[in-house]
Amino acid sequence: MADKNIPYKIYLEENEMPLNWYNVRADMKNKPAPLLNPGTHQPMTAEELGGVFCADLVAQELDNDTPYIPIPEEIRKFYKMYRPSPLVRAYCLEEKLGTPAKIYYKFEGNNTSGSHKLNSAIAQAYYAKKQGLKGVTTETGAGQWGTALSMACAYLGLDCKVYMVKVSYEQKPFRREVMRTYGASVTPSPSMETNVGRKILAEHPGTTGSLGCAISEAVEVAVSNPGYRYVLGSVLNQVLLHQSVIGLETKAAMDKYGVKPDLIIGCAGGGSNLGGLIAPFMGQKLRGEEDYRIIAVEPASCPSLTRGVFAYDFCDTGMVCPLAKMYTLGSDFIPAPNHAGGLRYHGMSPVLSQLYHDGLMEAVSVPQTKVFDAAELFARCEGILPAPESSHAIRVAIDEALKCKESGEEKTILFGLTGTGYFDMVAYEKYHDGKMDDYIPTDEELQSYFAKLPKVE
Repeated sequence: MADKNIPYKIYLEENEMPLNWYNVRADMKNKPAPLLNPGTHQPMTAEELGGVFCADLVAQELDNDTPYIPIPEEIRKFYKMYRPSPLVRAYCLEEKLGTPAKIYYKFEGNNTSGSHKLNSAIAQAYYAKKQGLKGVTTETGAGQWGTALSMACAYLGLDCKVYMVKVSYEQKPFRREVMRTYGASVTPSPSMETNVGRKILAEHPGTTGSLGCAISEAVEVAVSNPGYRYVLGSVLNQVLLHQSVIGLETKAAMDKYGVKPDLIIGCAGGGSNLGGLIAPFMGQKLRGEEDYRIIAVEPASCPSLTRGVFAYDFCDTGMVCPLAKMYTLGSDFIPAPNHAGGLRYHGMSPVLSQLYHDGLMEAVSVPQTKVFDAAELFARCEGILPAPESSHAIRVAIDEALKCKESGEEKTILFGLTGTGYFDMVAYEKYHDGKMDDYIPTDEELQSYFAKLPKVE
């Protein structure tokens, strides 16, 4: 139920779907550092950002003070196709583990896009349509964001140009075809279509690509084509704002049944799903009302929080985007071609980076094979084939539940199941055939990237 002291009514009484997004920055003592102009190293103005992003999204990106931002009626209408999403007690998994812990998961895969990404895709497409734009450009890693955005654009009649990380484009042809079914053009990145793509290919022949590469291409196309703007599926403040519907619904359901999580766990790549899940719980923690243990889980092959540095860095490999202060591995870091495509970003959301830096949440990294061990166990127990990204959270949820088994503690564990893995069967095949490796970058490799970080006073 909504806090009586909150000025807006947060939930719709008939189905507990949020009427407002929650902006966790309003309750942060230490706000995330501003985006900087890559040329001047001065904070980006709304006018400067407006050349890349939609005007309303720029306002949301820069708003550090408004706690609750109303969700437009048309977006709420769209949400009703698949929201509220299920909050599930994992009884069968608990029994299999023999743990006294109670395990809950918020399942965001019950929509055509197969993931949580649709929550922000429809919002960003809506604001583009409201501004009278012709279309939008974007990047996608594993393909969930591109799928979600293509679906949202089809609903609103917008053109959609997607640059898909090359390794995922090749590993997940069916995800690509879903995007094309919804009318999007899909290009493997880096490509020969853009100046930055050609430059990256010249410097890194045969590269499998990265989210940073794809972002650079999508931004170049947006700024060079009138009537287009760029939209991003993670990292930015506006995206975490939209994804707060996940946590708001979760908390409403748990409050109704008198359940309080001790641990909240989410996979972390750029930060959208984790930021959305923890938003209202972190708000309580920031206001001193409750305390929770919050754990971000990332791949050992792309460990931005656990092994990165907290510094200003470019958001893209082509170095055309603003600088963000975040935990980063360096904008030209090209991660190993692991199967958690959505977690292959070199940096972490500035909001989550600041919260982690302030000691308000923890982070762990896990290797691929251990992740797929957990994914298979979960599928056999709970009947859902999880996405590789989500399976990082499952891995740590299982580990924490087994610790409860050893100690006899009856903790309540909540994790985010961001989507399904039915387009990830190449990954499952390699796991079953014993062809999956656990590449982890060396300290020397990471130091070589850190040495190239921009010098910001």
